[in-house]
Amino acid sequence: MGLTKTEMFTDQQNEIALFAKVFGHPARVSILQHLFKIDSCVCGDLVNEIGLAQPTISQHLKELKHLGLIKGNVEGTSVCYCIHKENWTKMKDVMVRFLDQDLPKGDCC
Repeated sequence: MGLTKTEMFTDQQNEIALFAKVFGHPARVSILQHLFKIDSCVCGDLVNEIGLAQPTISQHLKELKHLGLIKGNVEGTSVCYCIHKENWTKMKDVMVRFLDQDLPKGDCC
């Protein structure tokens, strides 16, 4: 059996690609911005705040949680979400190292 495409790349390259995926959809960016703005867990309805249907919001929350950038706690019949601070810091460190690479000194093309 052949290699999957992700196996062709280093763990760091795959990690950067996964983190970058978060920013690939404006709904996820909006959810993260809202969580930072309120600076606490949100247990209420993100539908009114973000303006998308509940299933769409749920799918984006699932993706953010899968990547570890948010965490959720069950409270009664709802789930409260907030930024996973340790993982957010790790993601920032990885992305800053990647984005802070110096451009070549000479004219390459």
